[in-house]
Amino acid sequence: MVARYKYRFYPTDQQKNSLAKLFGCARYVWNEALAHCQAVGKYLGYNQLSSRLTKLKESVQWLKEVSSVALQQSLRHLEEAYQKFFNKEGGAPRYKKRKTNQSATLMSNAFSLQGEGVYLAKIGVVKPIWSRPLPSKPSSVTVIKDSAERYFLSFVVEVELENIEAKSPSIGVDLGIKTFAACSDETKYHSPDYAPLYDRIAQLQKQLARRVKGSNRWERTRLRIAKLHCRIDDMRTDFLHKLSTKLTSENQVICLEDLNVRGMMKNRKLSKAISRQGWRRFRELCKAKSEKFQRELRILDRWEATSQHCSKCNWHWGKLDLSTRIVVCDGCGAVHCRDENAYVYSIS
Repeated sequence: MVARYKYRFYPTDQQKNSLAKLFGCARYVWNEALAHCQAVGKYLGYNQLSSRLTKLKESVQWLKEVSSVALQQSLRHLEEAYQKFFNKEGGAPRYKKRKTNQSATLMSNAFSLQGEGVYLAKIGVVKPIWSRPLPSKPSSVTVIKDSAERYFLSFVVEVELENIEAKSPSIGVDLGIKTFAACSDETKYHSPDYAPLYDRIAQLQKQLARRVKGSNRWERTRLRIAKLHCRIDDMRTDFLHKLSTKLTSENQVICLEDLNVRGMMKNRKLSKAISRQGWRRFRELCKAKSEKFQRELRILDRWEATSQHCSKCNWHWGKLDLSTRIVVCDGCGAVHCRDENAYVYSIS
């Protein structure tokens, strides 16, 4: 199976300038091709846009200062975005901005591994921090600069499937806000407390509103806010990776609910708390790691009301208020914890 291995690196000042040109050219090619397709009224396809890029280089000379592979891959990514849009797997492609995350992809003919360094075409040799060895020869690498001005190399590699004996035959997982995951083995997992960091972001955003946009103080405050957002994202990613790895490696069958996150986000009282959890990302990680560990992931129907039925006698007591945490079944008289009853019912 295919996986991504990500490493941070610290470029020199000269390499930062070269990377800025690379990101700018890749962004320009994407935006220019997208604008042309929108003007025509349809997606023209990769081949036609690639031929148009060759002619565009004759008039825009600075496009020749970076690797042509990155520009071609930018058109490939635009094609993938349009295909997802046509298949109703995502929204329409949008223009890329300079202040958000920047990236450029190089194929195997535009980079090479040289000892402890990585040679990037027309950039030079960069030295990433090898936190773990690459399992195989990478087929491509994506150079990333996030909003906090951190640089990363993301390699695409082939990894072998792992055959680990499962400790448990199955487990049901009920996702929530107060408790991130309540499992059928009576264990509960709580997400990290992001509240102090979000409070600090709110304070800095007030300061940012008083600054003159584009000034040095405005830029410093914006960077501090971006670093806090990246810190929260790193905490969330670390928690979701560790939890998804634990559940998929220890259980043969993992049962999750198909939550309507987009619909739940319309609740203005809970939208902020829901957006901080990362339920969708957790499901994607469980899906990928289920394939890696050769496990079975079962997604329950979103209309199956697991919290409205008794896990012992299947009695239907109806919709409950969120403040109701303990339920007494009218059918068999059993006393249930709301979350515990939901995950037990999901695997029954």
